[in-house]
Amino acid sequence: MTMKKIIYQFRLLLVFSTLFNVSCREAKSPATLENAVPAENEVQMTSAQLSKSNLQIGNLISKEMSAIIHVKGKIDVPPQKMLSISVPMGGYLQSTKLLPGMRVQKGEVLAIVSGEQYIQLQQDYLMAKEKMNLLELDFKRQRDLAQSQSASQKTLQQATTEYNSQQVLVQSLAQKLKWVGISPEALSKDNISPTITLQSSLSGYVTAVHVNIGKYLNPSDVLFEIMSTDDIHLAMTVYEKDIPFLKEGQEVIAHTNEQPELKHRCSIILIGREISESRSVEVHCHFMKEAVHLLPGTYMNAEIKVKKQMATVLPDEAIVQYNNKNYVFVQTDSLSFGMREVKTGISEKGYTTISGAGLTATTPVVVKGTYTLLMMLKNKQED
Repeated sequence: MTMKKIIYQFRLLLVFSTLFNVSCREAKSPATLENAVPAENEVQMTSAQLSKSNLQIGNLISKEMSAIIHVKGKIDVPPQKMLSISVPMGGYLQSTKLLPGMRVQKGEVLAIVSGEQYIQLQQDYLMAKEKMNLLELDFKRQRDLAQSQSASQKTLQQATTEYNSQQVLVQSLAQKLKWVGISPEALSKDNISPTITLQSSLSGYVTAVHVNIGKYLNPSDVLFEIMSTDDIHLAMTVYEKDIPFLKEGQEVIAHTNEQPELKHRCSIILIGREISESRSVEVHCHFMKEAVHLLPGTYMNAEIKVKKQMATVLPDEAIVQYNNKNYVFVQTDSLSFGMREVKTGISEKGYTTISGAGLTATTPVVVKGTYTLLMMLKNKQED
């Protein structure tokens, strides 16, 4: 064997040896890509520290979970159950007895308003009606004459047009009278009135009074506000992570801070479709029994029971909070632990549902002693 061949074989052996050593080092390192974390979120321990820390390593658990979601909300009223009272035409407030908090019934007179334009409207209607009666007689007379060929068709057409036009005017004025609360059928020259009455179109409670006796009212002015309590509902704020556990028809138990012992059963009727900046959704519930004593705007606490289902969980002790976020520690080496952010869900009997990028059933997770690691990480970052 020549010297060149010996050198060539030696170099080849050296290359293979180097590759083998690198491969062995990589194979021995438990810091795989799956468990890799940024260096600033990693804690290094000594053997002595590890033995004193009482850390326990575990894995994600698949467990059947049922829980109660605690949420907050307030009493609300749908728009169709809130009434703003205005005048159809300008006038002066002549009388009212309304005060905030008073109960009113549908059809009840709320106020009396007077004004010259109400007299004028009634006058216009009665005069237009009289003229329509005269035009009707003329139309019938011209029709009869035209049939006997004693009058021209042109004269009949003119009488027909005037009669039809007057009918339109009378109908228009009649609708205006109804609009202000005056019955056209009951109106005559003997009962023309300078006043109209404002009536409530629903039963409820007066929430606001914006006028006083003698004040001139414009059609754009809101005089009173009335709210019906027969359709109040609870508007709850539910965070995004809990929305998948809700459905329409689901039962909710709610109570006020003042009377926590008084439970109100509700049913979910609507789940919002838009997530707010606070990562929450508005959920609406109907009360199963009328709760007239609950006032709109009243804050309530609510509990929503979630049905059992399989979920990935960790013991509560495995999860730590840092800078308003949730984390777990994964073991990246025999003496190294990395902090990784996770999302949490419902909790029950010491376990919390969890999800996070890269976490699998085989990921070694610290399930006990996590706060020891968190304090070591804080000290490291402060140094």
